[in-house]
Amino acid sequence: MFSGKQTKPTFKSYLPPLQTDSKKSPQLPIKKLEAKLLPGEIVVNEANFVRKCISAESCQDDLWGKLVCTNFKVSFITHNSLPRQRFQCTHRLLGEHDIPLACVEQVVTVNDVKGKQKILGSNQKLKFNPTELILYCKDFRIIRFRFDEAGPESAKKVCLAIAHYSHPADPQLLFGFEYVGKRYHGSTGERVSGIDPGGGMQTTLFDCSSDWDREIKRIGASEWRVCTINQGYFISPSLPEFFVVPVSLADQDLKQYACFFYSQRIPLWCWNHSSGSALVRMSNISDPQQQRKVEQRISSAITKSHPLRSDVFKSDLDKNLPNIQDIQAALLKLRQICVIDPFEESEEKWLSSLESSRWMEYVRTFLRHAVEVVYMLESRNVPVILLEKEDRDLSCVISCLVQLMCDPHCRSLHGFQSLIQKEWVMAGHRFLDRCNHLKKNDKEESPVFLLFLDCVWQLWNQYPAAFEFTEVYLTVLGDSMWVPIFSTFLFNCPRQRAENSRVIVIYQITHFYVFFFFFTSLLYFLRWVPEAQIPQGGPITAFHKLSVLTDEIDMLLNQLRQYKGAGGTPNSLHAEHSKMYFKATSTPHQPPAPPEYLSSSFPFSPVGNLCRPGILGSPLSKFLNGAKIWLSTETLANETI
Repeated sequence: MFSGKQTKPTFKSYLPPLQTDSKKSPQLPIKKLEAKLLPGEIVVNEANFVRKCISAESCQDDLWGKLVCTNFKVSFITHNSLPRQRFQCTHRLLGEHDIPLACVEQVVTVNDVKGKQKILGSNQKLKFNPTELILYCKDFRIIRFRFDEAGPESAKKVCLAIAHYSHPADPQLLFGFEYVGKRYHGSTGERVSGIDPGGGMQTTLFDCSSDWDREIKRIGASEWRVCTINQGYFISPSLPEFFVVPVSLADQDLKQYACFFYSQRIPLWCWNHSSGSALVRMSNISDPQQQRKVEQRISSAITKSHPLRSDVFKSDLDKNLPNIQDIQAALLKLRQICVIDPFEESEEKWLSSLESSRWMEYVRTFLRHAVEVVYMLESRNVPVILLEKEDRDLSCVISCLVQLMCDPHCRSLHGFQSLIQKEWVMAGHRFLDRCNHLKKNDKEESPVFLLFLDCVWQLWNQYPAAFEFTEVYLTVLGDSMWVPIFSTFLFNCPRQRAENSRVIVIYQITHFYVFFFFFTSLLYFLRWVPEAQIPQGGPITAFHKLSVLTDEIDMLLNQLRQYKGAGGTPNSLHAEHSKMYFKATSTPHQPPAPPEYLSSSFPFSPVGNLCRPGILGSPLSKFLNGAKIWLSTETLANETI
């Protein structure tokens, strides 16, 4: 019945060959996968045949390569790469898959077989062989690595190394002390401050009296002088060696009053309005018996510096603004809804969750208070003293916001960098404690500087033409806090910076970035959530909700303008066509109608006449800038439904 002769196969398959199991590692030439190291950077440990997870679930798009821990970063080296978009971030110090150790918030190891999970810290032991490593980053990223094909011992060692080196016990262990960066020196070997030897402007560092003299002349504060009594940090360790005080205050008086202030922080001049009203920041007086006398003497000196001898207005920031613990709690809640909670389960209520975190509320509070100070300086024409217990946190935010609102120079790139150098770095903001670089001071940790950047972004969003830098720069500035290779964001005060830092303070962050991640309002907080970015398809509920809300606000504003223009006759109003594809309902009984054609990648990866990937160039971005949005028929025809 069956012939022993083999028959020739006649079946022909028109299906593509079956994909190989993504968990099996390809034969990569591992020897060629080497980390690119900076001067002073060394490899601590590494593991081969590691899989980097690109999405929440393992898929064929995962990358295979080598996981390396250095004394500066966690580096993943692979022959493969993610699809590069037109405005992809390119960093001159970090590779596409590099994570600075200072950016790592938490190191979590997992063993699938035993069902175990452990949060690793410095000098801790790991009793099981990890099958997965999860890195929670301060910039809201979650990065996962799988060790399915890696050796168990090498996987354990690289995890322990990452945990150890991301939790340094001493500032000297931070990579900034090893990095040999480019230094700016004059012909005599001394650093050139204020002027770039190449002919361009360099950030003013305010670490010498001449820098302050130039600032006084720039603003025209003729009744103020540079004080040198803190040279060698003789009076206060947290103040700069040079600062500005009223002309009528003698050095001897300042030395006498210093002991009455918290941390001997004598009042600091920040800026003068063109009317002559001065902005001054001051710590509280620690001795109640001397409080009235000293306050009257300081206020009298500031009044004498005013052309009209106006009385001083005191703004108590501790009473009117959230404290550093409130700000930290808000960020933790924000991180929870943006990073920890599953996005697909929470996207329906994401905006309400964002509001309940109180982060945006605090941004509004700081901006509102800054506006009140501007009103006192400009409209009431009176000097203002910003009062804060130690004058090192809240006053940094308000003084900078006030100057940004009033002084066009501060809205230039050079001016903005110099402003931060003056009001944050030299004024003694505790970057080391607030950023918690050493992972051992949780009670002092607070994202005060990041809150300030968010406030600045809100100003930029309202008045972009008033700024000479883009909103992109603010993200670079925020991200640079987690790449501390220079001393700008490493220490708590100028004295600590001078004693510990072997690298020059270089604030020109633009030297190290070519293109940047986009920082765009609420969507900024979701920039690392794959489900929200949906590069290859996924839910679009988040953008849908934002679009409907934006469209509704715009339509209501148009109706209000027409109502006012028609002299209060609502019957004369005519409905304006919606500019958005996700339209707000015009009547309670009319549901919003979705567009006829819309791919699942819209709007985060638009094509055709929308041109740009990312939120810049998306319908929401263009709509907010007043553009009429539509898709060409060619684009719609080529879209995949």
